[in-house]
Parts: sequence; C-alpha cells; structure tokens
Amino acid sequence: MQLSPETLRFIEENSRADVRSLALQAKKYPQVDMAMAVVQIAGRQIAEVKVPSWCQVEGLLYPKHLSMEQCSSEATAIYKANLVEGDAFADLTGGFGIDCSFLSRKFKQADYVERQAELCELVKHNFPLLGLSIGVHNEDGVEYLKQMQPVDCLFLDPARRDGHGGKTVAISDCEPDVSALEDLLVEKAKKVMVKLSPMLDLSLALKTLKYVREIHIVSVNNECKELLLILQKSSVSSEVAIHCEHIVNAQHQHYTFTQEQEHTSDCPLATEVGAYLYEPNASILKAGAYRSLTQTYGVKKLHASSHLYTSSCFIEDFPGRRFQVEAVSGFGKKGLKDFLQGLDKANLTIRNFPSSVAELRKRLKLKEGGEDYLFATTLADESKVLIKCKKVSSLLH
Repeated sequence: MQLSPETLRFIEENSRADVRSLALQAKKYPQVDMAMAVVQIAGRQIAEVKVPSWCQVEGLLYPKHLSMEQCSSEATAIYKANLVEGDAFADLTGGFGIDCSFLSRKFKQADYVERQAELCELVKHNFPLLGLSIGVHNEDGVEYLKQMQPVDCLFLDPARRDGHGGKTVAISDCEPDVSALEDLLVEKAKKVMVKLSPMLDLSLALKTLKYVREIHIVSVNNECKELLLILQKSSVSSEVAIHCEHIVNAQHQHYTFTQEQEHTSDCPLATEVGAYLYEPNASILKAGAYRSLTQTYGVKKLHASSHLYTSSCFIEDFPGRRFQVEAVSGFGKKGLKDFLQGLDKANLTIRNFPSSVAELRKRLKLKEGGEDYLFATTLADESKVLIKCKKVSSLLH
C-alpha cells in the first residue's frame, strides 16, 4: 500500500484536523488521495488514545474506522501479554494486529492469520516498523487451525457481530464458534486465550465450554472492555479462577475469586450506613463477586440487591471507588430540604432505587458535577435513602 508524497505530507499537516470537514475538501487538493488521507488521519487520532506507543512510530498505516473501533487498547493488550509466554504462538483472528503485536513479543516464533487481504497488507507493512518478525497468512483461521503444527499458545478474538450488524453475546453466535472448535483448539495449543464480548453471560460461558481454567475480566477507567477465557486441556484445579482487573491511569486493581467462594460466603448486611461507602469497580460487578467481597475486605453490604458496601474504618485497598460519608437522609420533605441545603450540583448515582438518575436529578433540582457525590439506594430494612459523600483521594479511584 503506497501513498504519494503529497498525500503523506497532507496527512502530517492535518493530523489533528476534523476528518469530516477534510472529506468535503477533496476538490481543493487534487494531488491528494483524500479517501486514504481521511482514513489515516482518523486512524492516527484513535491510535493516539488507544495505542499511544504506536504514535511514536513513523510510517504506520491504519485501517478503516470500524476495524480501529473494534481493536484492543494498548493497556488491555499488555495485560493479555503478561498472561502467556513460550516458543510458538499463533493469532487466528489477526485483525489490525494490536493484540498480536504485544502477545508475539513473549514468544520466539509468531504467526498472524487473517481472512481480509487488506488487513494482511497493512500488518506486513507495520510489523517490521514495530521491530517484529511475524509470519502473515491471508487465510481462514479455522482452516489454518486444522492444518497447523501444535503451538504453546493460540489467540482468538471471534467476531461479535451478527449478520444484521448487532452485537452478539452468546459464544455460539460468534465467528469462529469456539464452542464447536474447543476440542481441536486444546489439541493444537497448550493454552488457548479467547477474547469475548463483556456482554457475555459468564455462567453460560462456563456451561458451554468444558476446558475453561481461568476467566479474566478487564476494565479500563471503570468500563468493562474485555472478557478473556483461558482454555487448557490439562487442569491443575477443578475450580475456575475468576480474575477481575481494573486499570486506571496505568494503575491496577486486582481481585481473584472462584464461584465456589462466592456461593459459600456469608454476606452480612449493614444495619446503618457507616463512615465509609464503597462502590465495586466494573470488573467485579460483571463477575458478580458480591458476597465474597464482604469476607475479603471486612465490609458490609447495604442491601442484598444494592451493590454498595460500608465500613466504620477506611479500607484503602478496596477494589473500586471509595467515599467518606458526610450525611444520610430519607426522602421526607423537611429532612431532605436540610440535607440538600447549600447544594446546587452533585454527581448522582442510582443503585437499587425506583427512580432514574434523570428523574431524581429533576426532583432534587441538582446540576451535574462538583465534588459532592450522592447515592440514591435502598437499605437492608427496605428504606430509601440518599447518601452524601466525598471521594477519598488516592492513586486509584
């Protein structure tokens, strides 16, 4: 894929421009391949956020918008790379190659497999610029799997969109179908890493697949990004370890549990709101580690269905947002008026509460923002309350 000097210069000079505006100016720049320039500028702008280290490498080429939106971030790719190592590796659903580029560095030999010829041409251009020697195969991943030699690790990121463009949440609806290929996958690799939609039902995944040994739920800035399944034929334990990883500003919160621990854990409910309030991060909420948290961190749950926790002493390493409680109020007219006095804006969160954020904000006449946090929730005695807090500052919040 060759770009003319005029097009390359245009890309450099307009790297931060609005691509929608540029697309309308093609007639002003007849020497520029505007369609390609717009794709490259948009790709660079996304990469600056998603894969910042790539922005330091001159000459990289980027794919169309959809491929960039669907690709992994650098933070999640690094996390995945830290889970594996060995001699031989193959990525059966190569895509734009971000995951492959980071994972491959942990192996002596790596192969990239992708059906789309355009993406194969891109990575053939990009991998050497990134200092990588990776075999590129323009083939169907399933056909490649059938004839390949065994490796230490296989990686798959099945397409999570159905024929109508909607996102799918069942393993069998993804392409390739890992549930149909599971026996072959674990025959061909000592370890198989499968990246799936964070919308996937975890319990359903465990029922569908028989070789799951680990689950990793990865969130970035409190948004659940990836669900990773590690498949292995040989098992060291009958229990599946569930790892909840939350990445905030390059800092990590980590929590590991098993379904057995969750099911057998006591879950004490608080009789009142204590001095501190805790909201679990997105990975833990996705994993459903509601009961085991109380045993690990010595906190109490506000209500069986209110995923908020409290304690009298500060728990610094709680995996989520941490707040110092300033006041608690019911919804009686006078009490609420005193509670809200002097407050014209706040960050409002609803947990197990009958109104929406918009409805409650309108009722309370509060603007969004500021340093005050309000949680509308239900306590163990079924009373509805507002909890006013300040966020406790630390590296992770």
